[in-house]
Amino acid sequence: MQETNQNKDKNSARKFEIAIIGSGFAGICMGIKLREAGITDFVILEKADEIGGTWRDNTYPGAACDVSSHLYSFSFELNPKWKRMFSGQQEIFEYLKHCIKKYDLLKHIRFNAAVMGGKYEEESGIWLVDIANQSPVECRFWINGMGPLNRAVTPDIPGKESFKGAAFHSSSWNHDVDLKDKKVAVVGTGASAIQIVPAIAPMAKQLHLFQRTPAWIMPKHDREMLLLEQVLFRKMPFIQRLYRNVIYGINELTAIAMVYKPRLIKFLEKFAIRNMRKQVKDPELRKKLEPKYSFGCKRVLLSNDYYPALTRDNVEVITDSIASIYENGLKTDKNESIDVDAIVYCTGFMASEYPKYFKVFGKNGLELGKYWQDGPEAYMGTTVNGFPNLYFIIGPNTGLGHNSMVFMIEAQVNYIMDAIKKARRKKVKAMEVKAEVQQKFNENIQTKLQSTIWNSGCMSWYMTSSGKNTSIWPGFTFEFWNKSKKIKDSDYLWEK
Repeated sequence: MQETNQNKDKNSARKFEIAIIGSGFAGICMGIKLREAGITDFVILEKADEIGGTWRDNTYPGAACDVSSHLYSFSFELNPKWKRMFSGQQEIFEYLKHCIKKYDLLKHIRFNAAVMGGKYEEESGIWLVDIANQSPVECRFWINGMGPLNRAVTPDIPGKESFKGAAFHSSSWNHDVDLKDKKVAVVGTGASAIQIVPAIAPMAKQLHLFQRTPAWIMPKHDREMLLLEQVLFRKMPFIQRLYRNVIYGINELTAIAMVYKPRLIKFLEKFAIRNMRKQVKDPELRKKLEPKYSFGCKRVLLSNDYYPALTRDNVEVITDSIASIYENGLKTDKNESIDVDAIVYCTGFMASEYPKYFKVFGKNGLELGKYWQDGPEAYMGTTVNGFPNLYFIIGPNTGLGHNSMVFMIEAQVNYIMDAIKKARRKKVKAMEVKAEVQQKFNENIQTKLQSTIWNSGCMSWYMTSSGKNTSIWPGFTFEFWNKSKKIKDSDYLWEK
């Protein structure tokens, strides 16, 4: 936080008991549970002029969820009207807007309020939250619901600024650009690329897909939901809940291979390779698309139309590195020039590194970014020693490679709610996780990760640049749920 912002007149600050960052799944869930508990003195700070987070921002062609909608939704707000097993961006966005309306959260949201950082006032036990171009917000409890997938990464390629055509990241899709009959370069082959490529390949004159590392891809068991199913789910919600539990259980089974029995991965690899060879007949293309790392080490992707799209006559998969960008295209490290009209960066997000622009100062002026310079860590992915009354949703090591993040969000929100209720009941100024409790928890996390598939040798967005896995929860999600039901009083320092 800049000095000028730190010294703003506190009398101009809006005061709330609780401030929440973000109005995606995390912020919405937190707001709903606060209202259910009768706590209404809170604000949701949203940087944009609309709610939705990831599902507001990612409007690229083909955008959809890779977790079944019946599971990728709140357990307390089942939606019997899902149109597909795996819903698209717009339908999920509408679901979030429905939740905002039903639970009367709109009046708690302050739009166009980009949080830049915050400072803990030790004497008062209050957080002073800095908001760009606005007066700060004072709060007792500060909850970060931004999540890790909101800071786009665009590779620093020489000559990038000289390109005269359209260029944008997948999460900031330029809908004013018509790609019909255009030559398009797609950089990256991650979760967004495997949805974008099949969507734009039929309209593009030529599509050049720059692949650094091939992904493991499994079939996506997607289909339209039957009208009969929708009626049954609406009339008899217990059937939908049973359906949801079955999907959850099937997803959870994959953790056995990824965490506890990595040798079982070989069966999944054989299935994935057989699926690829069934759809791709060209031996040269097959060679490019077959991963050389263990299944699951990077995020496993789901698609039925990605491989067929790559076999089109107007699609080329390029495994050479991009050396530079010039006015009309890209040049490879083999000195091949490829003219294009547009470049789409499907290059992911800054998920494992703490953002440099977000300045948070805790006790004794401790800066969170410096405290986390070796990689983010927290207790239960939620609380951090030295930063009282500060909570994270989808914090360090709560990410998943096999199940629904909404499940983890609800678990963390329950944990935070228990913490807030106890702090209010005890009438304490602040609660702070003990340093030794946090250290032991994270040592156990890192020890357990060593034998999992996510630490089997590849570099992924789960890792920091130093190779530390700060993203993944190394176990079953029900284990995390059980651990987060109630806070353990002895884990915390309580300041009267």
